[in-house]
Amino acid sequence: MAQITLSDLAHSYVHNGAETGDFALKTLNHVWQDGGAYALLGPSGCGKTTLLNIISGLITPSRGRVLFDGVDMTESPAEKRNIAQVFQFPVVYDTMTVRENLAFPLKNRGLARAAIQARVALIAEMMGLGDILDRKARGLPADAKQKISLARGMVRESVNAILFDEPLTVIDPQLKWELRTQLKSLHRELRHTMIYVTHDQVEALTFADTVVMMHEGRVLQTGTPESLFETPAHTFVGHFIGSPGMNFLEAKIEGSRGVINGQCFPLGASYRTASGFTQIGIRPEYIQFSADEGLPVVVKHVEDVGRRRIVHAELANSPISVSVPEGQFFDNTMARVRFMPDKINIFVDDWRVQGEAL
Repeated sequence: MAQITLSDLAHSYVHNGAETGDFALKTLNHVWQDGGAYALLGPSGCGKTTLLNIISGLITPSRGRVLFDGVDMTESPAEKRNIAQVFQFPVVYDTMTVRENLAFPLKNRGLARAAIQARVALIAEMMGLGDILDRKARGLPADAKQKISLARGMVRESVNAILFDEPLTVIDPQLKWELRTQLKSLHRELRHTMIYVTHDQVEALTFADTVVMMHEGRVLQTGTPESLFETPAHTFVGHFIGSPGMNFLEAKIEGSRGVINGQCFPLGASYRTASGFTQIGIRPEYIQFSADEGLPVVVKHVEDVGRRRIVHAELANSPISVSVPEGQFFDNTMARVRFMPDKINIFVDDWRVQGEAL
């Protein structure tokens, strides 16, 4: 295992790219700590797979360096980096049994037969493959083949990192939760550095201790799942994380109060006057309906999503979503909302600003 450092890294698929728009991956600096569980999260085309392939050695970056435990590996080929990589679609040897597929990386490294058998048995049991170890991979369903790929990626004990590139794409939705849980358990037990690429926030927030949120080739925020949810650094992070995402409303900020359409409401901190486009960000979970207090809204429709209802409304001609928990009273006569002051985030030109304690 290794600490992986990305220093002033950037990449362009355009030869001699010079403009910012030429770069699929804008300049970034990041350290992946040894033994960490990370997720690279963002929409398709944001640079996640490019970054993963730079770490693995499949791509040489246009700029910057990749260091493993302080050793410059930027120009080193993939086979020199001791990286295991699991791709979006299963890569298995159909003519081999499941056992032989799992043993293959260990045989290539000359491990003793007894050690190979023990390691294969352990990982197969963890991944729920014990019952099919002696079956040929040919003819197995796609989700079983991807489980083989996942297991083969984790079968080596001594790797610098295991990289997962959207590994659950072909998995039946009913099995995704089970596999995410298994991967998390495997990380706790094996303590490999794991970097998991996905556009699915549920996968990222379930698997990772640290999430790296990307958009348009940039890293917008790195932090715990809780920090991305509660205090997104950028409006895109607030939109992307959560279902539905964070509400954003244009507002004036006057010290410890906000003003929308002439109506005032308290903030949980005090803010200096800022120039630029100012918005508040508030999660649907932190808004409460009231019959006679708060800001006036117009309810448009109510969506029942099981253990809660999502009320879609308008506040000062802007859309707003409110999450109403199961069992909490609500009807259309409740035409005002209150914000939990300590859950309000302030954004200037799309970036979150820090307030001062009251």
